[in-house]
Amino acid sequence: MHITFSKSAADKLGPYLTDGTKQLKLLHDTEGCGCVVSGVPALQLIESPSVDDRREQGDPLSYWFEPRHEVFYEPKLRVDYDPSRDSFSLKSDNQIYTTNLQFLTKIG
Repeated sequence: MHITFSKSAADKLGPYLTDGTKQLKLLHDTEGCGCVVSGVPALQLIESPSVDDRREQGDPLSYWFEPRHEVFYEPKLRVDYDPSRDSFSLKSDNQIYTTNLQFLTKIG
């Protein structure tokens, strides 16, 4: 799975990652959804990956994700940021996953 981050998304996320203490994860959030199939994507800041996470080099940002959730996404994804809405989106060539991709900055 490969994610291309738009310039506006990379510019918005970059300051959170520059000191090297935090990393980015594409989370398939199932909390409150009832089952894993009903999960929603989110971007999350993490201090370190879990044993289940795999690192992927996106363009231009690297990120972590859980390979067991890869089945819910297409191989090539795009994350964009709309400053007028202060909102991220997750899309592929074939679909829009969300135009309100949560960015979870609180760690722990």
